[in-house]
Amino acid sequence: MKNHLSHFEIYGEDPKALAGFYSEMFDWKIETPPEMADYMTVQTVDVDGKHRPAEPGGINGGILKRPDKNGPRVVNYVNVESVDRAIERAQGLGAKLHKAKAAVPGMGWYAVLSDPQGNPFAVWQADSAAK
Repeated sequence: MKNHLSHFEIYGEDPKALAGFYSEMFDWKIETPPEMADYMTVQTVDVDGKHRPAEPGGINGGILKRPDKNGPRVVNYVNVESVDRAIERAQGLGAKLHKAKAAVPGMGWYAVLSDPQGNPFAVWQADSAAK
C-alpha cells in the first residue's frame, strides 16, 4: 500500500521526562539532533544513512512540547505522494487544516489536519530538496 503510517509524534508538557519514560519503558533510542533543539527523535527500529527505518514496516517518531495545552497527545503521519493534493482531498472530505504545508529541510513536507470528528493526523511527502 502506498499510504502507510510513516512517523509518530508524542506531545507533552515535559518532553525530557517523556523521553526518559519511553527510553526506559521500551529501550527506544531518543536523541536531540543539533539542528532541531526543540525536537527529540525516537528510534524504535534501526535506521539507514538517511535516518529512515531500516526495517520494512518500521516506524520511528519524535517527542516535543505540546504546542497547545489542550491539543493532541499523539499524531500519526501518513506517507502521501503530494501534501498539497492530500490537504485538498482531506478538506473536501470534511477535515480541518491546523498546520499548513511546511518543510523539514532536506527531508520532506508535512501538514497537520484533523478528521471530521476532531482526531489529529499529519501527512508526509518525502523530498530531499525541501527547504
